[in-house]
Amino acid sequence: MKSKRVLFLSNGHGEDEINCQILKALRASGADVDVSAMPIVGDGAAYARSNVPIIGPTSQMPSGGVFYMNPLFFLKDIGAGLIALTWQQLQAVWTHSRRCDLVVATGDIVAAAIAHSTSRPYIIFLSAHSSYYEGRVDLGLILNYLLSSQQCLAVFTRDALTAADLNQQGLKKAQFFGNPVMDNLKSTNKDLQLKPGVRTIALLPGSRLPEATHNLVLLLELVKELGTNSTVTVQFRAALVPSLMLELDDVAVRTGWLHRRGKLTFPGIKPPGSEAAATIEVICYSDAFADIVQPSNLVIGMTGSAIEQAVGLGKPVITIPGNGPSFTYRFAEAQNRLLGNSVKVIGTQPANYDIIKEAALACDRTLQDKSYLETCVKNGLERMGRAGGSIKIANFVAKYLRNDN
Repeated sequence: MKSKRVLFLSNGHGEDEINCQILKALRASGADVDVSAMPIVGDGAAYARSNVPIIGPTSQMPSGGVFYMNPLFFLKDIGAGLIALTWQQLQAVWTHSRRCDLVVATGDIVAAAIAHSTSRPYIIFLSAHSSYYEGRVDLGLILNYLLSSQQCLAVFTRDALTAADLNQQGLKKAQFFGNPVMDNLKSTNKDLQLKPGVRTIALLPGSRLPEATHNLVLLLELVKELGTNSTVTVQFRAALVPSLMLELDDVAVRTGWLHRRGKLTFPGIKPPGSEAAATIEVICYSDAFADIVQPSNLVIGMTGSAIEQAVGLGKPVITIPGNGPSFTYRFAEAQNRLLGNSVKVIGTQPANYDIIKEAALACDRTLQDKSYLETCVKNGLERMGRAGGSIKIANFVAKYLRNDN
């Protein structure tokens, strides 16, 4: 009996990661599958790390895939060859999918439309819609048609509220199995050099350069403000992607910090109530996200999926808007609606000194608010669900493939 072929489609970096969690679980299930992928946005690095062949051309666009935040970014993408790239990707999908038994799509209407255009059966993890965003999900005529078609076998939602909402609207195939982003949070037992009894703040500047570099500069300003005025003793650990680790010398020169082997230091800070100046430290690690976030008491972030994961782990999150293109006030405000009161957005414009000062005060208050910290644990479970979603979705796929003659 020959292997079943599954094509994974995704239109976003976070969506790539979700698909990789599902296909990892599918492989672990023992299913005899031949997997391939077509990332519509970005270079598909997550698939490359998972040793999944990519069937068509990829490219990093200026917008990073979030041009809906600003029409100017869309024009830049057009100038960078978006239309030709998309056409080539579609041709690759149509050619390759003829030999596939199932398409697994993650994303929004774009992913659904491409999956539907293959004429193959498909399932979709609907990552871009939530009743927490919208009150009541409005799929619109086209997406409702795509998801209601016989080709679409199942619609997996990012939270239980959305599944219930869609069921009530008549889309009975919508169901919540858990959010796969919560399945990639195993600690690697890395030694973070944490001081016992001192509260830990995690810094998450994002993963896309050069934006993540600019975000890190803003976060270091916030760290200095906390080091100067916080009434709580804290320590800082930053979860960076490897490419940003390589920028630390440059960041240090630009900001007046010192850098040595992943440790950023800023001398001359006078903590409250102290006459003597002290040195503040930010110790940075690459690929240690779970190790850093799990023991943290507070997360300060300027990113997408990583903040969702932090909230799912029950952590309080402070965010400050950046210059984009990804993490802007508009993005942060939508994220706040999605994730609820676990996330506090400080400022409505790209962070300046006043916003950073206000954010430092918010961090200080948050760390001392025990009742609020308890609500974050409950809210995280409600918004993100328990781990295991990718395994349940993979089991659905494996069962379908076994029964598909």
